[in-house]
Amino acid sequence: MNRPEATEYADYYADYIAKVPGSDVLSVLESQRLQMLQLFAGRSERDGSFRYAPGKWTVKEVLGHIADTERIFAYRALRFARADPTALPGFEQDDFVRTGAFGGRTLADLAEEFGTVRSASISLFRSFKEDVWARRGTANEKEVTVRALAFITAGHQIHHRIILEERYFPAIPRA
Repeated sequence: MNRPEATEYADYYADYIAKVPGSDVLSVLESQRLQMLQLFAGRSERDGSFRYAPGKWTVKEVLGHIADTERIFAYRALRFARADPTALPGFEQDDFVRTGAFGGRTLADLAEEFGTVRSASISLFRSFKEDVWARRGTANEKEVTVRALAFITAGHQIHHRIILEERYFPAIPRA
């Protein structure tokens, strides 16, 4: 598969797509699933409740956000892959996090949910024939291809994993 062209997505997704190595996005999505499960395997509940600054999401909220957003990207990809011409609305990530009740769940449960969501996304993307990847649709008033949505999904996870590794985990006080 080729990497998406700049004409296949809105400018604000360019950073996500640029973070994805190579052009085999399906392999990247698979390796990310294991990488994320390993990243959270050794984390405590106290770690899950940590936020590195006032007003920032907790680790649990970041993980819940990643899973929720992946569901939305995969749903968009499904609709466009099936040639549905319906323009899809955007979503407000802060509202999703605020009402997601992630703080009341265990970090292990959220990590497991991410793994399940990612497995479903991989199954969906693997099911697409070659001609499907170039199909376009409109989401959040911007045109996007199915191929770009796969790369955006992978890049979004990379973006947040980097933030977790650089801003959150090093700042968690050790008891």
